[in-house]
Amino acid sequence: MQLILFDDHSWDNLLPLTFTRPAAALRVGVLTIAEKWESALDMPPSFMTRKHLSRKFPMHQGDRNLWINGTLLPDENLVRSIRSLQSGESLKKGDTLLAAATGPVSGPFEPDHFAGSGMEYPGDPSQVDYPWKVFGLNGREIEADMHRLTAGRSSHPLNDTVRVIHPENVFVEEGFTGEHFTLNASTGPIYLGKGSEIMEGSVIRGPFSLCEGALVKMGTRIYGPTTIGPWSKVAGEINDSVIQAHSNKAHDGYLGNAVIGEWCNLGADTNNSNLKNNYSEVKIWNYPKNRFISTGLQLCGLFMGDHSKCGINTMFNTGTVVGVSANIFGDGFPRNFIPSFSWGGAGGFTNYRIDKALETADLVLGRRGLSLSDADREILHYVYDFSERFRKWK
Repeated sequence: MQLILFDDHSWDNLLPLTFTRPAAALRVGVLTIAEKWESALDMPPSFMTRKHLSRKFPMHQGDRNLWINGTLLPDENLVRSIRSLQSGESLKKGDTLLAAATGPVSGPFEPDHFAGSGMEYPGDPSQVDYPWKVFGLNGREIEADMHRLTAGRSSHPLNDTVRVIHPENVFVEEGFTGEHFTLNASTGPIYLGKGSEIMEGSVIRGPFSLCEGALVKMGTRIYGPTTIGPWSKVAGEINDSVIQAHSNKAHDGYLGNAVIGEWCNLGADTNNSNLKNNYSEVKIWNYPKNRFISTGLQLCGLFMGDHSKCGINTMFNTGTVVGVSANIFGDGFPRNFIPSFSWGGAGGFTNYRIDKALETADLVLGRRGLSLSDADREILHYVYDFSERFRKWK
């Protein structure tokens, strides 16, 4: 049996977070969606995604294939229903295909075809089908992932200098270091990943996930639900946010109700607003509709695609969407939709040349002993060309 996580129209709604990955590669809680399904079904997944991503995220079919919507979050009832599917059967919720079991599929896999004749799922599945769902579902997913990762295992001890409230809700992986900080797990579980570190003076309330190799710098204040992805560095004040991986908010400043991609850097004293002055619902840019749409939320901050950077004292307005590989600097509030490969700020933008952007990305990855692959370069070239329509500067 081959497990294939497929992208449908929700991939477009999740832009710019999905420009560089399938929806199932998004991190919500401790794990990515793909890692959750691998754990739930004990099968390594492959991906049916957009063409420009297929080299980095290939699809592997077999004689028997289980297709699962890549925005779907597993729970006990859903996993049981999907496991029971026989070849030729599918599961849907309304017009949305949740899963299908097939033999080899020749030609493209068409979710709409299977959804039309599928069995209706009686439950209420959770889907990460819009960007704000990443932080909106993060708290329950931290708790679910804690169960997946820690069942039958014992936590490593914390240093005696650490103040812990409800230590039974804290799990510490091997290699974690830190002393003289405070954890309050009365409001939700706290997971401290392998080789991660919390420096002295930090105060953290759960639900909270600090993934492998991540660092919380001195005197940081974090309110849950928040996830700091692998090998990321954070400081200042953070609330209800998800950082995917390899990104830095390493200085003072506020990040709230936000989702930050990979290889991003927020300059010192960067702040985002997450509440409008009139307390009205926040709207954000939606790529398929080519306009701003309502999130239905009063609290909604910043969404930033991979490889984007901002300079010191950058201020982001409520509901700002930043694309891939944008470079933002200067005083004042920049516009609240910043296309990929934009260079500038409140005073105006120009194009960020693709050769210069790739050069910077290589330097950034090089600091971690990594380099851009040919597949990564192809993806960034695609995003550059796709986003040209939005970079119409006056």
